[in-house]
This record gives sequence, structure tokens and C-alpha cells, in this order.
Amino acid sequence: MGVRWSCSALAGAVPEAQMDLETTRRSAERFAITRGHGRYFDEARLRLRTEEEGEASRFEVSVSPPSSSSTLTTMDFRDTAEVAEFRSEAAAWLAENAPSFELDETPDAPGADVEKQLEVGRAWMAKKAEAGWACLHWPETYGGRGLERFHSILFAAEESRYRVPVGFFHIGQNFAAPTLMEHASEEAKARHLPRLLSGEELWCQLFSEPGAGSDLAGIRTRAVRDGDVWTINGQKIWTTYAHLADYAILVTRHDPSLPKHKGLTYFYLDMKSEGVEARPIRQIAGTSSFNEVFLTNARIPDGQRLGEVGAGWQVALTTLMNERAGAGSAQNPPSVVQALRLATEIQLEHGPAIADASVRDKLASWYVRSRGLELIHQRTMTALAQGRTPGPESSIRKLVAASQQQDIANFGIDLQELGGSLRDPGDLGLGGLMQQCLLGAPGARIAGGTDEILRNIIAERVLGLPGDIRVDRDRPFDEVPGA
Repeated sequence: MGVRWSCSALAGAVPEAQMDLETTRRSAERFAITRGHGRYFDEARLRLRTEEEGEASRFEVSVSPPSSSSTLTTMDFRDTAEVAEFRSEAAAWLAENAPSFELDETPDAPGADVEKQLEVGRAWMAKKAEAGWACLHWPETYGGRGLERFHSILFAAEESRYRVPVGFFHIGQNFAAPTLMEHASEEAKARHLPRLLSGEELWCQLFSEPGAGSDLAGIRTRAVRDGDVWTINGQKIWTTYAHLADYAILVTRHDPSLPKHKGLTYFYLDMKSEGVEARPIRQIAGTSSFNEVFLTNARIPDGQRLGEVGAGWQVALTTLMNERAGAGSAQNPPSVVQALRLATEIQLEHGPAIADASVRDKLASWYVRSRGLELIHQRTMTALAQGRTPGPESSIRKLVAASQQQDIANFGIDLQELGGSLRDPGDLGLGGLMQQCLLGAPGARIAGGTDEILRNIIAERVLGLPGDIRVDRDRPFDEVPGA
């Protein structure tokens, strides 16, 4: 027995896709976990039903507690009156202004004119700043509205409906700016924060090195002080937009005789300084947004130091906490909807791919998992709306989302068989999108915390497992093998 289905997220994606009831039930059972009143239920009863909605049907998976003695709290995801008013105001302003700044090509697509995109991006940021829609959660002193981060996330969700180039400014506004606010001098804040907000300055992040990525405290880039000036020598890598950036935040090692977390000092750096060379890295997907950066006797005034000498790790944590807060905040392509559409387009030997039970099983599994990711995101949004600091939810969400994106992209390429390898990744059709996503997927599992680091966070902070044994923590860095 089968049911016709489409859920609200998939409505209209395929007119009358058939899904086997038992296959769907098994898929949902495999992934559905219900949490209520601080404990996990040992069992879940799932109910499938269809409801007529015009010409389409609705597919629902309902999860209920195993016994009448258990109580399940119903979540209300509707906007409050205040949030609805804010969202409506933001949507109206964007509808009037954003179309004039939309790109004809996908931001940072292979072969795209990145410098032209950046020029449009700067103009768009200036427009938002002038109208009071840039960096809403920043204090009013620095050009924001003093709202909660929640409002910035709501605005970004509405803004994502338009193809406007905002990615250039993500690191500067969300990682560098909070670090400057907390650790920079008043003079530095007054100079740089308004320019960051308006898009006049583009910032990058000089953290990762060839031998130190996930283990940031293992960096080797040296900073040697000579009076009021520091001389920097070393190499950084995987630095997004370093070749376009005006400034960078930088972690260095000033004293290798101290344990690795204690011998660090944090600066910000003028990327146009003598001795700073950025070399774009051509990636397998055809883009070149990442760079390796060589610092050769680059000189930084002591006034551009953030925090005390030796407090670089504490300052870096400010940056990292803001980075992790944004990790996994959006589900990047390819989505389950796109996978479903491709499955309806691809013709296999016995008909469309969607008619294959194994294909439907994968789609059902990914849909349920995607819904779980949405609910985790709602938990984060709830915490922000209530003024609380989110927990490790973003780590869970990024870990699951990044691997799922890779799985869906692999699935899309497999469906196309040999044709999948011949599609131009610049093609905006679903075939080209799957290829481009597949080639870029490994990077998503590294940026913002590798899978291994995220699993450690989940193990230690969610499951309460003992932390890793770190034998190098209290040893002088120059005595650590390989340092």
C-alpha cells in the first residue's frame, strides 16, 4: 500500500510522487527522537496520515510518547506579534531595495567576477547601514540598533531570499568586530567598527596554519617585539578573501618557551603592509576564495595588539565563540527539495528515479533528518530570543548538516551516472549544482570546526564524557615534538 505525499517543504516539487508506507515508516523510525521535559523517550510511536490540500496531499510523521503517563510539550513556532512586526518591516524594506543589488551570477561561482561582486556588496552594505539595517545587534554606539542577535538572524533569513553578495563581510562583521568591541582600544573601535558596518573595510581571519588548524594553540607564526613594534614571520592558510581584504585578525606565538596556550598574542593587521603576501588557492570546485598568506618580517605597531601580551588564547576564544555561534546556522545546498526534484527529472531504465524504492528511502531519511536540524535551529533561536547563550546545539547541527550535504551531492552525481562527471559546475541546473556541491563538500566539514572537533565538543559538553588526554597542555611549546 502506498500514500501520495508531499510535505509543506516539498509542496509542488513533484506532483504525484508515490512513497511506500512501510519504507517511509522505517526511515522515520530510524531517525526520529523526541525530547520532552529534559529526558529522551525510549520509544516513539509514529503515525502517518494524509490530508487533502487541494490537488496535493500532505505527508506527516507524528511522534508521541510511549505511554499516557508521559507528557509531551507542544512547541509553538509561530512568530510573536513583536517578531511578526519586525519580520514584516524587514521583508518590506528588502523587497523595495534588495533587487537593485542582486547578482546575475551565483556569488563566488567558478569564473565569476569576484571584484565586481565585491563592489556591489560594498554598495549593498552601505545602503543597509544608511537605512539602519546593518548589524542590528551591534550597540548603537557603533552604528547598530542595540537589538538582540536574534533580530540579526531574522533579518539574514529574509535577506537570503535575494541574491545579494553579503558573504564577503561575514568574517569582519561577525568574528572580527565582536573581538574588537571587547579587546580593542577606543580609538581602534572608533576607526574600524563604522567601516566594518558599512562594508568600507573587508576583514579576513589569519588563524589556521599548515601544521595547526583544528589545534589552534599549536600555531608557529612568530611575533618578536622591538619596542613599540612587532615583527611577524610565518605562514597562514585557508584564509577566505585574504587577497581582497583590507585588514586581518591574527594569532601569533610570542614566546615558545611557555605552554602552547600561554605563549600566544593576538593582533589585527593591515593586509596592505609590506611583507604580507596573499596567494589565492585554486580549489577543485573551480573557485579561489581561499588563500595562503606569507608573513615575512611584517611589522605591526603595538597599538594593534588586542588584549595583553600572552592573552592571545583568551582573545581568540572571543572570536571562536562567535564563529561557532554561526556555524550551521543555515542549511547550505544541496537540499532535500533539490534532491527530490532531481530524482523526478532523471530517467532510469524502468522510469523516473523517484519510482525506485531505495531512492524514496534515502529522500525520506534526509527529510526527517533535515526537520530535526530545523528544530535544533529553533532551539538556538529560542535561546537567543530569551537572551540566553545557546549551548552546543550549533555543533550538533553543523556535524549532521555538513555530512548530509555531502551525502545528497554524492546521491545526485550517482543518479546521473557518467553524465554527472560531464556537467559543467558553472551550470546552474540541478546537475551542475550537485557536482559543484560535491566538490566543495569536504571544505564544509572542516571550516568552523572539523567533524572530529565537533564530536569532542558533543562528547564532553553534551554526553559528559571525559575529555581527551592532552599531554602537551602544560609543557613548554618548544619541547613539544614537532613544534
